[in-house]
Amino acid sequence: MKQNLITDVIQGMLPYLNNAQTERLQEVLQHTLFDYEITKAEKDKKLSEQNLVESFLSAKRIEGCSEKTLKYYNATIQSMLDGIGKSIKYIATDDIRCYLTEYQAKKKSSKVTIDNIRRILSSFFSWLEDEDYILKSPVRRIHKVKTGTNIKETYSDEALELMRDNCTELRDLAMIDMLASTIIARILQPL
Repeated sequence: MKQNLITDVIQGMLPYLNNAQTERLQEVLQHTLFDYEITKAEKDKKLSEQNLVESFLSAKRIEGCSEKTLKYYNATIQSMLDGIGKSIKYIATDDIRCYLTEYQAKKKSSKVTIDNIRRILSSFFSWLEDEDYILKSPVRRIHKVKTGTNIKETYSDEALELMRDNCTELRDLAMIDMLASTIIARILQPL
């Protein structure tokens, strides 16, 4: 709790201090508060955090996100907040990494799902940073999750001829020829 107080004071003073002054302020606060026990009055922490999530969802609604997307965003963010158990202000990069790792292990989720969650959290925390609710997004240092790409097999000349021979309608034959020529044109283009 003491470190949270120090963090709050330093964040409030950042616009007015240079790096050396900020470091000195942190040292003085840690030394001065060393013998003190600090407790925070928990008045409406959950309510204010819920307001931040609702404000984010409102901003996304204005940007044109569908209600289905907004419900998914809300569920994802709430799950993260419940899983980490810290106030939004104090969530660090390691908390997000641990959450994503535990989520993947517990739910046996694919890399694509984990990257979707990372993108949603990145959007949320970037919005909080842009709106000056937090100093820096903890998701900023978590990079895109690498996912494998599936290379589809192409049809052999024999398979294409077999498909052409089995066409009963002229339209079907035209579609097969058009698709085959488009795919072949893409494959033959130099990289």
